[in-house]
This record gives sequence, C-alpha cells and structure tokens, in this order.
Amino acid sequence: MDKYDVAIVGGGIAGLTAALYAVKAGKKTIVIEKLDRMGGRAMTNKKKGAYFNLGGHALYFGDAYETFRELGLSLKGKKPSIAGYGIWKGKLNTMPLGVKSLFSTPLLSWKGKMELAAWFTKLGNLDTHQYDQLSLREWVEGNLHDPMVRNLFYALLRTASYVVAPDLQAAGPVLNQLKNSLKGVMYLDRGWGTLVDELWEKASDHGVHFLTRNKVVSIEHQNGNVQYVKCKDGTKIEARNIVLATPPAIAYELVPHAEATLLHTWKAQAIEITAACLDVALRRLLKPKQQFVYGIDQTVFLTNQSRAACLSDDGNQVISVIKYQGKETDADKDLLELQKTLDLVQPGWRNELVTQQYLPKITVCHDFMHTKRQVNPGPDVPEIKGLYVAGDWVTHGELLVDAATASAKRAIEHILSQERKERNSKNEHRDIV
Repeated sequence: MDKYDVAIVGGGIAGLTAALYAVKAGKKTIVIEKLDRMGGRAMTNKKKGAYFNLGGHALYFGDAYETFRELGLSLKGKKPSIAGYGIWKGKLNTMPLGVKSLFSTPLLSWKGKMELAAWFTKLGNLDTHQYDQLSLREWVEGNLHDPMVRNLFYALLRTASYVVAPDLQAAGPVLNQLKNSLKGVMYLDRGWGTLVDELWEKASDHGVHFLTRNKVVSIEHQNGNVQYVKCKDGTKIEARNIVLATPPAIAYELVPHAEATLLHTWKAQAIEITAACLDVALRRLLKPKQQFVYGIDQTVFLTNQSRAACLSDDGNQVISVIKYQGKETDADKDLLELQKTLDLVQPGWRNELVTQQYLPKITVCHDFMHTKRQVNPGPDVPEIKGLYVAGDWVTHGELLVDAATASAKRAIEHILSQERKERNSKNEHRDIV
C-alpha cells in the first residue's frame, strides 16, 4: 500500500490547485482521477480547429486569477471590450456599461440613467458583506427604484453568477462578483484546457504523483481518522490527509457512514446550477459590432470570445451562447432559444458555420451561497480527522472558479495548521516531562 501525506480525489481545478499547494509545502501528494485527463469541467474540446470550453468560461480578477498568478501560470489571453447590447422585447439595444453608452441607450429614462450611474460609482467601494444574509431580490427591490435599472441589475448579476434564483441567492457574494467584473475579465487563448495543462505540468514538475483512469470507490476511516483511499481495481492508497475535490453527492457516497457527518448536511443543502450552452465557430461575423449581448427579459447571454482570445487555428470566430437554467429544462426548447438568439445577433450565421457544440445541461456549480444554506462546508469534515473537501460548492462567499481555488487553499492551510498544532503539542509535552 502506497503512503502519502495528502491524497486528492478529483483532478479538476480544485484538485490540481490543492495538489500544488500541498507539494510546495513539502507534502508527498497524489491526485486520483477517474478519467484519462485532468480538468473536469475546465477541459477544452477541439473541433475542426476550434477550441470549445465546456460551457462559457471567463476568468474574473478574483481569487482564482490571483492564485494562478501566484502559482506562476502564464494565463495567455486578453481582456475583451465590455461594449455590448441588451435584448429587450426581442430587439437589440445599446447596453449602458460605459459613459457613452449610458447616455446613448434608449433603455433608460434620464432619471434611470442617473440612478444607474450612481450605483456603478458606489459599487467600487461597496461593503458587500453587509448583504450576505439578504436575498438578491430583497436587495434589488430595496435599493433600486427605476424598474429598468432593476432589470439591468438582474441581467448583470445573473451573468456574473449564472444563477437564476433571485429569491434564494445571497446578495452579498454576487454583488462582490459584479464588483470584480467591473475590472474586466480574461478570455484564455485556446481555452481553459491550457490552464489545466499548466497546472498539471507544474504539479508534475514539483513531484505530485498522478493516478488516472482509476475510480475511487470508498474513503476508509476508523476511530475517527482517515485510513486510505480504495479504488475500483483494488488499489489502496494510504494517506494522513484526504481531500475530496468532488461534487457533494459523490463525496457523501464515498465515505462510509457519511450520514453521521456534516457531509450529509452539505449534500442535502446543495442546489446545483446548470446552463445550456451552444458554441459555434463561424468563418466570419455578419454583424461585426454585435459580439457581446445580455438578455434583459430573457435568461440568455452571448459573447464572441475570439474578440479577445485565440480560439481557432484557422482564424474562425468562436461564439458562446448561454441560457441560464432554473429547475425546469428542455434540451430542444433551450437549443431553439439559443439559435434564435444567434439569429437576432448574427443573422445568417448558419451560412458561415464551421462547427458547433451543444451542451444541453452542463453543471456550472454544485452549490452556491443561498438563503437556505445551514452552514458553509469545509474545509474539514470535523467528524473524521484528516478528511477535507474542496470544489466550487465549498464556497465561503466566493463564486465559480474562485470558490474552487479558495476552498483548495483552505483545505491545505487547515492540514498545515493541524500539523503545526500537533508539533507544538508534542514539544510542550517534552518540556513538561
């Protein structure tokens, strides 16, 4: 049986980030991944020279960006222009996202323009944590007066978080994400797969071991302590610390007697967020100015990521069209709505189509900050010493990939902190003796 200081189950962004921080702290580390490649939902597929992410991906200037920079990733890509349009009653209108567009848009009255401008100014210094216990709808209805300003904020906040649940979503975290978005975002050259590859290469160079194409079936524990990871092929990996970088339901299934731990609560309170995503590669744009579009009275969003990143070996334009989903989904209806959005924004696009990818229901995140949450998960499972969780659902206020990186760091920091406490306790015991 192989022995490790840290064993990580899951090779997505959270798992790879945790592995790098663990090995850089001098810990013998292994990552176990059931697939033959790393990345999870950060993988990139290549079709006819076009690079398609698994759903729309943008890197905000938040925790993940700072983490990747700290780890030495190159992050090749650019910030796109935020100049864009909004869909309102089936028509495209200038979206008020800058000074010029604010005063030229027909969407707002003069009074509405003044209110929106004031809020954009306030956001930069807004203490969003004061709204952590407030639902998004309560915040919008209590702070915004002009009806169209409210509609625009709902559209912006929906796009920042992918969540269509204003009565459930906690206002503070998503307002903070909107603050980050005002700094711009990055689209990465050749998709997020390049980021995954860099994380994997750096982890390998630092000595992280990888076990791929091997499914974990259980996390064995005894007397309140983790023992080992058991794989489907019979492989057993002993580890002092185990990090489950998996969805909450899988983490629950892997741990015997999980019903007696907080894993049960975390699984029960989790609300999965999904989206339908249509990616197309077009030889050219029929309407070159119409590359960035918010749905205002529709839960859709369109962006031409090629305006800021290299996403095709042949110079084609790679466009993502997203529908943010609620509880009820219909793959055919969602596809039709996404195609109609393209018809409106880039009429005649089918004549320029090179290839496409349709994901009818891709998981965006496995949980988010909502008003029904009983407790924030992780970093440790308190009932089982040495067991930790990480992932986009292990959020303490961060959103999306920021939650993945922040939770991974929290898990490793907790491991190191526990080891320091144990050393100090032993030294104190020696001094007494």
